[in-house]
Amino acid sequence: MKMFRINLLRGAFLSLVAGLTAAMPIDARADVGFKAWIVKFYDTAAKGGITRTTYERAFAGISEPDQDVLDKANFQPEFKSRIWDYLDSRVNPYTVRIGREMAARHGSTLAALERHFGVDRNILLAIWSMESNYGAALEKPDRLHHVPQALATLAWGDPKRAKFARTQLIAALKILQSGDITPKQLTGSWAGAMGHTQFIPTSYLLYAIDADGNGKRDIWHSVPDALATSANLLSKNGWTTGKTWGYEAVLPAGAEKYEGQTKTLAQWAALGFVRPNGKGFPRGADRATLKLMAGAEGPAFLMLANFFTVKKYNAADSYALAVGLLADEIAGVGGVQQRWPRPEGTLDIKEKFELQHRMKELGYYEGEVDGNFGSGSKAAISAIQKRLGMQQSGEPSQQLLKALR
Repeated sequence: MKMFRINLLRGAFLSLVAGLTAAMPIDARADVGFKAWIVKFYDTAAKGGITRTTYERAFAGISEPDQDVLDKANFQPEFKSRIWDYLDSRVNPYTVRIGREMAARHGSTLAALERHFGVDRNILLAIWSMESNYGAALEKPDRLHHVPQALATLAWGDPKRAKFARTQLIAALKILQSGDITPKQLTGSWAGAMGHTQFIPTSYLLYAIDADGNGKRDIWHSVPDALATSANLLSKNGWTTGKTWGYEAVLPAGAEKYEGQTKTLAQWAALGFVRPNGKGFPRGADRATLKLMAGAEGPAFLMLANFFTVKKYNAADSYALAVGLLADEIAGVGGVQQRWPRPEGTLDIKEKFELQHRMKELGYYEGEVDGNFGSGSKAAISAIQKRLGMQQSGEPSQQLLKALR
């Protein structure tokens, strides 16, 4: 009888929504439609084991969709970043310096995780950097979203992501119901990725670890929990202890035809592949896959099994390469030694840092010297170009750097 009354009330509410919607402005219709979706979705949530109390706590005070989520979901980049630009923004003196500082600050935690899971501590630091800039992104509340609202918004208003969002919403509600986090603290990206190391809710349920022993798996506020959760994911997906992710290699003439092929390191050596320093590769039966991230004109890489394990975190080759290179830089074993085929006149990452530093010395730039050229850097460049009588492109260049030197 109680369930009958609940269903009757729900049916009456949805009928009322349908009757009122036609006469409302578009924004108001959206809000009412969103509220109706939340009311209706409880049936699905209940089947997933979510209590009425948890559901009401998750959506308390939420009366409208998160329009910012829909805007971000519908945004289509006008161009794809070239690999060297992608790496410059993620593997640079700033991310390396902060990574080494974090390695010292959390040394005992990283050592314990390395012993327990067998995952290289520098890989964990690199992932932390890639996912949240070592937690700095979590200190910008204007960029964070209430995860249940964000996922409900996608499930209600984005047909392409609706199935994904419904699944993740149920998982997020389970996290809330477990007591690991409060509704107010359940924040993440527009697509529901959460915490220092950006886990979607279903991955959190699979891999989350209470490493600090306080009884909660808190990847939002506990660095040990967040790093342990990442280590657990990598460990359970095949990380090989004591092995690296891959090697930079010199591409022999005509060897680009082997791209994507997998051979033992000994077989690659027999084909003329060596490291940039002229040394060979470690002996053994390790198998490696040839990747040419910028074609035959750029550096070549022989990727081992751990490279593909990192791709369980993010499936993009560029992401896994950035993690590996940043880990190596933090560890002090060096980065890419061969030059990327950058367009003539553009800057490499060291030159980008130098340009920002010089602009700051001249008083044109007040932001962080981090190698990223956002609106602040571009405004400074335009101002300097105007002063020097140059074309005001707002873009960094060899010409501008030479002028400032």
